[in-house]
Amino acid sequence: MLSDEQIAAALADLPGWEHADGVLRRSVTFPRFLDGIEAVRRVAEQAEARDHHPDIDIRWRTVTFALVTHSQGGITDKDVELAGIINAVVDR
Repeated sequence: MLSDEQIAAALADLPGWEHADGVLRRSVTFPRFLDGIEAVRRVAEQAEARDHHPDIDIRWRTVTFALVTHSQGGITDKDVELAGIINAVVDR
C-alpha cells in the first residue's frame, strides 16, 4: 500500500486524477455516449490483461474510473500503473 506522500508524488504524473475517499478517481466527459463506451471497452481489455480492474461508472457521456487494490486495503503501484494506462486510452 502506498503512503499519502507516495500517492501525491504519483499524481504529479497523472493529469486528471485525484485522490479522494481512499481511491484514485478520474472522470472524463466524451463527445458522444458511444465514445465513452468504446473507451470503457479499451480500458477493460487493458485491465483484464493485468488482472486488475477499475470500478467504472457511466453517466451518459461522463465515465468515472476509480482505482483501489481492495485485497491490499488501499492504493498500490498497480493502481498507479493502471491510471497511467487509462490516461493513454482516454487521452488519445
